[in-house]
Amino acid sequence: MKEQDIISKATAKHVRIAPRKCRLVADLIRDRYVGEALTILKFSNKKKISSIHEKLLRSAIANAQQKNPDVDVDDLYIGEIFVNQGPSWKRFRAAAMGRAVRILKRTSHISILLEERKGR
Repeated sequence: MKEQDIISKATAKHVRIAPRKCRLVADLIRDRYVGEALTILKFSNKKKISSIHEKLLRSAIANAQQKNPDVDVDDLYIGEIFVNQGPSWKRFRAAAMGRAVRILKRTSHISILLEERKGR
């Protein structure tokens, strides 16, 4: 995908869910049209991350309409979606014999790039 093919993009940073869980839902909607992706997210079993992906996808659609008002939403296609790891929160939990064990609460950065494809 070239830079000129990108219609719009949207990014969510510091999402408080592990990147591994986010990638499971991102893989469901990768390389799909926007309407189909919204339907998949609505009926997905992973409710928390699906709602975050849906909100981000709707933001990317709104960005496309704002940037180019005559764009057809039905022709928008998810060109790229990727999930990167954000900073981890470090916490400690008490363990046996007076020790402490580190807990990493991971965060994610999610990006969606939309392109336009004519004709299905």
